[in-house]
Amino acid sequence: MSKKTLIVIGNGMVGHHFLEQFVATDARAEYQILVFGEEKQLAYDRVHLSEYFTGSTHADLAMGTADWYTEQGIDLHLHEAVTGLDRDRRTVTTDKGEYGYDQLVLATGSFPFVPPIEGREHPHCFVYRTLDDLDAIRASAQGGKSGVVVGGGLLGLEAANALKNLGLQAHVVEFAPRLMPVQLDSDGGALLRHKIEELGVQVHTEKATTAIVAGEDARLRMNFSDDSHLETDLIVFSAGIRPQDALARSSGLEVGERGGIVVNDQCTTSDPHIHAIGECALWDQRIFGLVAPGYTMARTLAGVLNGDQDAAFAGADMSTKLKLLGVDVGSIGDAHGQTPGARNIRFNDEQAGHYRRMVVSEDGKTLLGAILVGDNSHYDTLLQYALNGITLPDNPETLILPESQGGAPALGPDALPETASICSCHNVTKGDICGAIDAGCSDLGSVKAETKASTGCGGCTALLKTVVDNELEKRGVEVSKDLCEHFPYSRQELFHLVKVNGIRTFATLIKQHGKGHGCDICKPAVGSILASCWNEHILATDHVPLQDTNDTFMANMQKNGTYSIVPRIPGGEITPDKLIVLGEVAKQYDLYTKITGGQRVDLFGATLSELPEIWEKLIAAGFETGHAYGKSLRTVKSCVGSTWCRYGVQDSVGMAILLENRYKGLRAPHKVKMAVSGCTRECAEAQSKDFGVIATENGWNLYVCGNGGMRPRHADLFATDLSDEELIRTIDRVIMLYVRTADRLQRTSVWMENLEGGLDYLKQVVLEDSLGICAELEEHMAGIVDTYQCEWKTAVEDPDKRKRFREFVNAPEKKDPVQEWTTERDQRRPVLESA
Repeated sequence: MSKKTLIVIGNGMVGHHFLEQFVATDARAEYQILVFGEEKQLAYDRVHLSEYFTGSTHADLAMGTADWYTEQGIDLHLHEAVTGLDRDRRTVTTDKGEYGYDQLVLATGSFPFVPPIEGREHPHCFVYRTLDDLDAIRASAQGGKSGVVVGGGLLGLEAANALKNLGLQAHVVEFAPRLMPVQLDSDGGALLRHKIEELGVQVHTEKATTAIVAGEDARLRMNFSDDSHLETDLIVFSAGIRPQDALARSSGLEVGERGGIVVNDQCTTSDPHIHAIGECALWDQRIFGLVAPGYTMARTLAGVLNGDQDAAFAGADMSTKLKLLGVDVGSIGDAHGQTPGARNIRFNDEQAGHYRRMVVSEDGKTLLGAILVGDNSHYDTLLQYALNGITLPDNPETLILPESQGGAPALGPDALPETASICSCHNVTKGDICGAIDAGCSDLGSVKAETKASTGCGGCTALLKTVVDNELEKRGVEVSKDLCEHFPYSRQELFHLVKVNGIRTFATLIKQHGKGHGCDICKPAVGSILASCWNEHILATDHVPLQDTNDTFMANMQKNGTYSIVPRIPGGEITPDKLIVLGEVAKQYDLYTKITGGQRVDLFGATLSELPEIWEKLIAAGFETGHAYGKSLRTVKSCVGSTWCRYGVQDSVGMAILLENRYKGLRAPHKVKMAVSGCTRECAEAQSKDFGVIATENGWNLYVCGNGGMRPRHADLFATDLSDEELIRTIDRVIMLYVRTADRLQRTSVWMENLEGGLDYLKQVVLEDSLGICAELEEHMAGIVDTYQCEWKTAVEDPDKRKRFREFVNAPEKKDPVQEWTTERDQRRPVLESA
């Protein structure tokens, strides 16, 4: 009996997923399978397409391998577009021949919509869809200074980030009044715009482009309907997608009024032998533009072809959790409150840059939707309430409030029903995960391999790990301490691998010891490890993609899009001449000036482009960066000690300056604070610091692992009556042991609490050298001290690094023209927006 023929047109993510599902069914044995792909590459991950600009290759992004297709007996035709479809004869035609089918699957996806703008055919105008598109954009960027993305949706902001990574001044032009109008409301869109502009991407909303012509100072000029214009060197269109339904139209299949191949619940078209899945399919008058619904369609169709009478597509959750240009964005369910009787609860923290909106039912018992910008830590909990119909607490606002303001803790995994959807891309429930564990999966990796959870968009990674860890612990299984899914190691183990093997880049580390492309957990953690080991400049080429905003611009980003500058003032000691310089700089740039709690001067209100100018003036006066933006030593606070105070028994200022100059620039798992008091009266509050030093008649007492922050911890007395040399040697050892062994973003206080053996063990290692590593710790610290550089000075003296601080390419302004200021207590501050 001859086999039937199944043809799949389209080798994208959804088409590939269908093949994975179908070859696992009994029906697979009945079919010869042919696959046609228009591109020359195998199916690849478009969700992480932008990583192609940060070092990923097609092989890194590929969904499978040519060997897999061969092993499955699939006849793969890449770079062979199907140009004709004859439904009567059941054949498809390419430029290489004609092929017959018994069942046909259209997984043709979509194509980018390019508005009918005069000049859109210019050779420096692109779309953002394929690897070939990205190659063309990269080539164009080589000779340009600025780039514009037309479209402020999800993909548009991804494209803007790509242009930024290529070293261009990036602009986003959006026709709507706000960014991401489909997912966000006006408040959320405004905050997202604010945060993106803080990162140096200029946003232009309510702009309709009428023509693209030759520019005067750049390659192109975009003319807008309001008579304004913008000059740029390249343009990327990301103004939405349209279903790729040309074959369906030409063959007479039913299509929607606005496009899309009409399908029923079984993903079958108006022809019973032809099916459609993914972005080309129109179900219930809806096109689904996310990968998760496409995967659900693929699974449904695989079941239908396998004879499953119950297989049916019933729509899909369109909730999204993203990080756009480093900014958290989340949208759940009915985010705009269109359900009759819906009510809204909003939390807006302008200081922290967090906006959260809950849409609840009229009776306040059901979560209908949500919007989050700036902080997605509440997303997983809110999503589970929405997806599973979990009854809201009596005070639902606690779900979006910070814990310090009465916020409820995150919804624990035990509160989720077995039917709770954990991974929407692959339709994996909590019950599926429990079943996989009961069947023998003993860690996160094996659960992912068995269920495919978190192998789609990756948005469920954190929730998946929480559920897996909880279920394993309930079964008495020791839970893995892996940093994340990309590295099967703890932070401590990764540090060891980097140090021992001399690894200096994230790309090398993940290639040799990890997998995938990395995430927002491992990238900054590895960035910190590399800095701790090799002390290279924060803007070294390989490190930039790993950093957060403050590290990237070596200044602290403020709520109004400006930056604060904190020069180092070791021990709080400063000469009158240096004080005068600070005053002169603050006056010249109209900066708000404040003495910090760590005995330094903070200058607020500098724009991005002003930072290098201000740094140059401070450096010329003898100042250095204070590293207020980094996970590093912040300050060493001191009293005046024996030099002036009648109670002082040691020179606390001199010791504070010595310690600050020694440890400045050291990158650690978290920020580190120190203090030195000249006597037991403790005016410097040393016992609330990570490292506290108190003078005695015979030397110095050292206290370690204190914390005066959100969760205060009194430091522990570690050693007494130390000489200057003994004190420094002991601190060297403790700091480097902390740097090597602490978990990601772990303060010294928490490190101590989690340290097996506690204080006594730490004393044995550091004071008695029980592990024989003290000489190595001291040597490592000596290397850090010897390779110190002022990051500000290096940046202003390097033209390439300095380019990152350009705000405007085609205009001379340095101040944000829309920022409003007022005067309070004789200093300028931003106008506070009304709540």
